[in-house]
Amino acid sequence: MKRSYWIYGGATGVLLLLLQVLHYRTMVRDLRLEVFGVVIAGIFMVLGVWVGIQLYKRRQATLIDQWRAQALQLSVRETEVLSLLVDGCSNQEIADRLFVSLNTTKTHLSNIYQKLNVSSRTQAIQKVRDLGITSSPESTKK
Repeated sequence: MKRSYWIYGGATGVLLLLLQVLHYRTMVRDLRLEVFGVVIAGIFMVLGVWVGIQLYKRRQATLIDQWRAQALQLSVRETEVLSLLVDGCSNQEIADRLFVSLNTTKTHLSNIYQKLNVSSRTQAIQKVRDLGITSSPESTKK
């Protein structure tokens, strides 16, 4: 995640430098204002497309069957945590993706373990697969 911030920050810095150079050329060397506007529009269009691709490029999460999850009395948030757990995310990654603290994630995992009657991540994942609660994204597209 920090890598994305550095890339975005660097791209923004280069963009600002380029805009300053173009602005200087417009004011000092009488570059046509229309050309300046087209260049700025093109830069922001490319930047917008790049940001959009980065936002939606995330891999698809494992889908959790809501009805079966409710039968186990899992809350919506616990279902989200369980989905990320099955995808192989660490506690910190789960916390980052759900915008919660690490302790909140651990609390959700503890509740999930208790409701599934297991004591570890691997047991929880195996139990979820045995109960048929998960479904792969490919099987829902068919």
